Amino acid sequence: MERNTTASEKAVRQSQSLCDGEREFVQKRKQIVLETLNSLEINCTENSVPHIALLGSGGGQRAAVAMVGTLYQLEKDNLLDTLLYLAGVSGSTWSMASVYSDPQWSTNMDGAISKLLSDRLELEEALAWLNEREKDEYFSLTDIWAVLTSVAIMKQDLRRLSDEADRNATNPYPIYSAIEKHCFSDGSTEGKWFEISPHEAGFTELGLFVETSLLGSNFQSGELLEKKPEMDMVKLQGVLGSAMADEKTATDAIPPWLNVDEDSSFQKYWRAYKILQKLAGLIGHISKEPADVPDLNMMYKMITDMVNYNHSARFHSNTSEERQEILQELSLELLAAVNTWCEDQQDGPFKRQVSAIIKQVIPLIHKWEWGTSRNFLYQFQDPSIPPCLQSNETIHLIDAGLLINVPYPSFLGDKRDIDLIIAPEYSAGNMFETLTIARNYSAELKKPFPEIDDAILRDRDWPKDCYVLEGGETAPTIIYMPLFNRRNCKDAEEFKATMDKYGTFQLPYTQEKIDFVLETAKANMKNNKETLLREIKKAVLRRQNKE
Repeated sequence: MERNTTASEKAVRQSQSLCDGEREFVQKRKQIVLETLNSLEINCTENSVPHIALLGSGGGQRAAVAMVGTLYQLEKDNLLDTLLYLAGVSGSTWSMASVYSDPQWSTNMDGAISKLLSDRLELEEALAWLNEREKDEYFSLTDIWAVLTSVAIMKQDLRRLSDEADRNATNPYPIYSAIEKHCFSDGSTEGKWFEISPHEAGFTELGLFVETSLLGSNFQSGELLEKKPEMDMVKLQGVLGSAMADEKTATDAIPPWLNVDEDSSFQKYWRAYKILQKLAGLIGHISKEPADVPDLNMMYKMITDMVNYNHSARFHSNTSEERQEILQELSLELLAAVNTWCEDQQDGPFKRQVSAIIKQVIPLIHKWEWGTSRNFLYQFQDPSIPPCLQSNETIHLIDAGLLINVPYPSFLGDKRDIDLIIAPEYSAGNMFETLTIARNYSAELKKPFPEIDDAILRDRDWPKDCYVLEGGETAPTIIYMPLFNRRNCKDAEEFKATMDKYGTFQLPYTQEKIDFVLETAKANMKNNKETLLREIKKAVLRRQNKE
């Protein structure tokens, strides 16, 4: 629904309560949850419908595929419609954005599986999208990442999230998560977490929101000055899954000769390589012409050899300024080599398409800018707003998994008053890390979180498939479900090998890998159906006691 918002209208909502649109949706959704619980022979009344949320973790394509498998099995077991909310971080949000393209997806998970296995954006479409985005004032690496992941991993359409604001309650209410880059690096905890729903977008802990259709518009002192177009789902996918935006992530696996902590020029050189490396890999996966693959492999090898060659002798006894100049020369040599490679390709669609993308990427690598959007809190007068938000005309929204790889912050405390969280864990890091980080985050903000038994943490190298963290009077119960676990990995060694095999930052998965992750996620839900039912019943009792 297009909203006619006039200039100079107060458009920032300041509250720790649900907005009207979400509240109305939740009330309608509760009727569907009530009918489903009664069909499962769980005694429930209108006043005791539990608030249940499924929170998908990040984890790249592994998380995107596993999330679809999780939802598929919940639907087959008639448990999907017990959910009031569905939320995700990073890779999980990719599949959320995809399934919600179908307004009736929760009754058609077979269709969601088919879409996952077959749907890809054509490279020609991707270039048309990029050419349109390039006109935008804040065109950034997020746009490149968005379109390449949409082409190679999970296709998104050009709808806007706010288009879903008027849908009926057939599906759980979706909430997507990001973080603000500068607050994440150098700001208060309250300014970090950012949530986006069909109705509102804003800072969870600050309680400051605008209508989602206005995210990216011009604001000053809380007033809307000029309405700008809302980002589409392709761009949103890029924002939500942009872990590469973080300098530490982008400098992962840096060669020893470049690992000079006090000199950021070394990291900048490595980041340029990482982007070009990802670009070559994704385009190689996209290309429909087998003859193109050797050429892309040649580029991949060329830039890898250039970066791995040890140039440390050139830096011996140099000043910091001289080292920066040498690194600048090396960066230019790297980019020039890629340009030369493009020129050497035979004329045709492949050369034109790849050259067009690389031409757009190279200037952006130098800027290293991600997720730039106009800041609706610019000069907003409130003492709770961190200076990094109040004084800047722009914000930078990036992958929330860099802070917490499960979207717990949006579901703790009184606002959504959650009784039960189902948390399938698709993360690649240490098991239980998302729980302990969320616990510490909650403690800092004085929000309720269930106790974590230290005995559980000793399972991190070979976890069980399901753990229940009992909630209290205000803390929700959490069902924590690692994707790879003792049921599907015979020992800790196999568990580690499986985690490595299905890494977050790999090139797009083969069909065999997609099938394996999909079936593994389904099996996890199926194997723990009785636990889910038991905890749902307890959530009903908990809600009855609250009421």
